[in-house]
Amino acid sequence: MSASETRPRGIRASIRSVVGHARSIAQLEKELATVELQQKAGKLGAGAGLGIAAAVMGFYAVAFAFATIAAALALVVDWWLALLIVFGVLLLLTIVLGLVAKMQVTKATPLAPEQAIEEARLTQQLIRSRHGH
Repeated sequence: MSASETRPRGIRASIRSVVGHARSIAQLEKELATVELQQKAGKLGAGAGLGIAAAVMGFYAVAFAFATIAAALALVVDWWLALLIVFGVLLLLTIVLGLVAKMQVTKATPLAPEQAIEEARLTQQLIRSRHGH
């Protein structure tokens, strides 16, 4: 038997080969989509966590504001100024955490595998251009 007799020949073999390659490409695109969605989900989770941290810090900032007002009215002495400074720092921290949380959520949205979709589109264009469609 010669080498040409052992190799599959004809249109059926070519179709099987094309189908096999298409399945491989589809599987790779699926894996790319999965990885991309996992990355975006991680960023969305981090943004949500930072948003919760900002909310907690905001709660403490309000609590210190009320403590400052109460201390100022009740005592009218120097230690209320220390409470006011703590309030200012907590409020600033709340603003920073909120902005960082917003950036994280913005980076993670829209929640779609954009790279995988683009790769699939490019693959389809390449296949169509090679087959003359």
